[in-house]
Amino acid sequence: MFVDKVRACQSGLLMYGITPPKSETSPERVAEIADKTIARLKQLAIDALIVYDVQDESARTSEERPFPFLKALDPFEFASGYLQDLEVDKIIYRPAGKFSKEELSDWLNSLQKHSFYPVFVGVPAPDYPVKSTLQEAYQIWSKQKDTSVIGAVTIPERHALLKDEDKRILDKMSCGVSYFISQCVFNVAYAKQVVDDLIQTCKKDNEPLPVIVFTLSACGSLKTLHFMEWLGIHIPDDLKENLKNSDDMLEKSVKVCLDIASKLTAFCVERSMPFGFNIESVAIRKQEIEASVDMVHQIGAMLVQQGLRETAGTISPA
Repeated sequence: MFVDKVRACQSGLLMYGITPPKSETSPERVAEIADKTIARLKQLAIDALIVYDVQDESARTSEERPFPFLKALDPFEFASGYLQDLEVDKIIYRPAGKFSKEELSDWLNSLQKHSFYPVFVGVPAPDYPVKSTLQEAYQIWSKQKDTSVIGAVTIPERHALLKDEDKRILDKMSCGVSYFISQCVFNVAYAKQVVDDLIQTCKKDNEPLPVIVFTLSACGSLKTLHFMEWLGIHIPDDLKENLKNSDDMLEKSVKVCLDIASKLTAFCVERSMPFGFNIESVAIRKQEIEASVDMVHQIGAMLVQQGLRETAGTISPA
């Protein structure tokens, strides 16, 4: 089980991340999307499905958003109402600051009833009015610590700028967080620096290492590339030019992601750093969704080859 692997600080975790359908989608269409999602994911030997909370981050930057923001369904409602036939552990994102302590408590109780696991994230902009702090949210969750695990987000780009991601991680570990899911990784050097600094800080403070889950996402168009940068994902200039000039950007980006996965695997294994991968599928284009499934298969196979998993990214239908 996912919770057992996290508690054992086991390497080789494999996750898949999706966004819920847009809130304006008809119930019939939502059910259709859910059925296709279930059929696709039933063939994947993943440890957990991540369902993201989609926030409007336009206030975070003055740069115009490449895609218009469209409100999505609540991730818990989508997972509990439409994905119940998918027998895999589910991780639900929620911006703690948007909700009161009473609302968070009720939400956590609902998650527990469904055996879902929470990841609290920050508010969409620094000046957003906060109803509950992350520390308060973790305190509420602590009542469930004997039967649950809680995750958090880590951002390598933030560490490159502020040099304090290792300390942020330890602060959250002191509140009960045991695994961290990264922002999408395209800059391998940034991800490696977080790992190295975290190992040193944990050693200095005599703290155990958490599990770091690296997020990977294929990129199939110039507009998607621009959107990733708008979100704060750093794509090195040479890689950006290679993607822009490739005959097939999607195919090239998949190869890049697989190369990143291979490099981070070798890096973490060498340092005994517990790690895993989360393959994002947040696009609506069929080709990009299929590419994400292929990435799960190939990364899963690589982890099996390394002796880090018993099963690869895909399994045969029963």
